[in-house]
Amino acid sequence: MELLAPAGNFDKLVTAVHFGADAVYFSGKMYGLRAFAGNFDDEEIIKAMKFLHQNGKKGYITLNIVANDNDFVGIDSYLNLLVKANVDGLIVSDVGLIYYIRKNFPSLNVHVSTQANINNSYSAKFFADMRVTRIVLARELNLEQIREIYDSVGGKVELEAFVHGAMCISYSGRCLLSNYFTGRDSNRGACVQACRWQYAIREINKSEEYPIQEDERGTYILNSKDLCMIEHLNELEKVGISSLKIEGRMKSDYYVASVVNAYRRALDNKNNKKVLVNELEKTSHRRYTTGFYFNSEDKEFLQDSMPVQSAVFIAKVLEDSNNGLVKVEMRNRFKIGDELEILSPNESFLKKIKIEKIIDMKGQEIDDCKRVQDVVYINCPYNLTAGDILRKDS
Repeated sequence: MELLAPAGNFDKLVTAVHFGADAVYFSGKMYGLRAFAGNFDDEEIIKAMKFLHQNGKKGYITLNIVANDNDFVGIDSYLNLLVKANVDGLIVSDVGLIYYIRKNFPSLNVHVSTQANINNSYSAKFFADMRVTRIVLARELNLEQIREIYDSVGGKVELEAFVHGAMCISYSGRCLLSNYFTGRDSNRGACVQACRWQYAIREINKSEEYPIQEDERGTYILNSKDLCMIEHLNELEKVGISSLKIEGRMKSDYYVASVVNAYRRALDNKNNKKVLVNELEKTSHRRYTTGFYFNSEDKEFLQDSMPVQSAVFIAKVLEDSNNGLVKVEMRNRFKIGDELEILSPNESFLKKIKIEKIIDMKGQEIDDCKRVQDVVYINCPYNLTAGDILRKDS
């Protein structure tokens, strides 16, 4: 199965590739549903696709807004750019936009976004008949339903499913709350995540509001747990899933690195499940759920809004280690005596370094690295490569 990672900017794309993604999805400056991610301008799209293909990876571009007629004005120049960039697929939700692309740009592969709400075999057949190459299934499906869809279109179109990350409380992400409360349309890339706010209830004939008892932090009745399927990848393969999608184009480099690394190792059987489940606790997340896949009792989607993590991103490795030292860029403060854990796709994974030497770029030894994004050398007895990450317990 393909491991598909998110990238909000070029650095995150490089991180995803370093930690083992087979493909990366990202957005240009227009038509995507993460308007506040860094995203990619035209030159960066070409650069990104060249980098991906040189490394044997694929790149998919999101055009998943709910389109209005005026969105088609000037779209040809953008689609021509994507043809030039040799993108491997476009993630599209709007049926009109799918129709337009298939008719006018038949060389571009179309992946139908999860926001198209494909919940049944007939919807899947409809899009297969439009000659799309992949369907990103609705998140509300269980494994049996996915198998039925696969049996109806298997061989004609690939099936992709989300396996990790934030879940939208609205049906497959088609939410109106953000637009209603703030005028920022989640279906056009500007969601404020109103589902994460605190809510109360009010009897219709009274003005008094009543909090819904939940916990000491408040009541977040629309707030979902995060999806996590790392222990169940074989079940997804058996029902016909060919691409495993990680959510998170707004997330950090560290999030991308941690999650991609864990799922890569799960697919390659490099570590036992307990180690990898614990690995996913080390980056920012809300409590985990398997969502709708198993028709289970795990439907307690209500929780407080604050994410948690058990480790802190300390530094990013800039160059391969050499002569017992490694060059790193500081992301959070560390000092002599700290013990840092290695996050790497290689054999140094989970090994630890006790900081005994910090050398700044002037060649001076220092005891405390506390200037934001300062570049220093530290002692390192292991073989680290550029892109590896150092962290410590929080």
